[in-house]
Amino acid sequence: MSDRHTISNGRISATILAHGAELCSLRDAEGAELLWQAGPQWPRHAPLLFPIVGKLRGDQLRHAGKTYPMTQHGFARDRRFAWVEQGAASCKLVLTDDAETRARYPFAFRLEVTYTVLGADLDVGFAVINTGNETLPASLGGHPAFNWPLLPGLPKEAHSLSFFENEDAPIRRLKDGLLRDKPEPSPIEGKTLSLSERLFDDDAMILDRVASSSVRFGAARGPAIYVSWTGFRELGIWSKPGGAPFLCIEPWRGYASPAEFDGEFSDKPGLMRIAPGKREELGYRIRVS
Repeated sequence: MSDRHTISNGRISATILAHGAELCSLRDAEGAELLWQAGPQWPRHAPLLFPIVGKLRGDQLRHAGKTYPMTQHGFARDRRFAWVEQGAASCKLVLTDDAETRARYPFAFRLEVTYTVLGADLDVGFAVINTGNETLPASLGGHPAFNWPLLPGLPKEAHSLSFFENEDAPIRRLKDGLLRDKPEPSPIEGKTLSLSERLFDDDAMILDRVASSSVRFGAARGPAIYVSWTGFRELGIWSKPGGAPFLCIEPWRGYASPAEFDGEFSDKPGLMRIAPGKREELGYRIRVS
């Protein structure tokens, strides 16, 4: 099968790569591209984060007395997935453990990713399946990057994020890629986060107690994007420090290791812990308006 596949229904089209099962294009009915096109500021579009989100201390995973190399956001984004289905309006890809993954992550798993266009929505579904005989500790995250500004000529500061619920909880920040021990006051005012490049001087904003399950990204005029999620418990918001023409809205199940944590991977905060033979299903949806 080919390296990429496009699904479309006349209102929205999406192109998915076998490499990383990564969404690399999202266009509206007029053909306008809404997804960041992997420019020099950041060479990705919407990578999948698995089996970790963020970093582990020392880029090392500890399990049963052994240490394994595990770099930021895991390996799935750099592996070729196998096509299971390639239809006109949906496709499905899968990644399973092999000798290469077990050298970094000593667990048996099956990761299924399904993309479906429904009206003006792109639905992204995940299933993490424990195919082994011990508990599967894992995190999973989406990382879609949208053009910012969405419409050429609009100021970046004209855009905001509008949450479905009031987001009163403090946020978390990173230091050297690890979660700082103390929360920080949130720049979200009620349901609204006014966007500016300076928000990301300290890297990503992490909402580890997010109240909402959806958010709108856009300006007062022009296109808008709605991102909603199920099964994910945290949300990352990121753009490259120093300025870049994209904004990432990232549903997460998990987060970087706390700076003080240096224990067994299975004890790390934020993980899914999936029993043998069981599965965890999560998903997010992008609506183009």
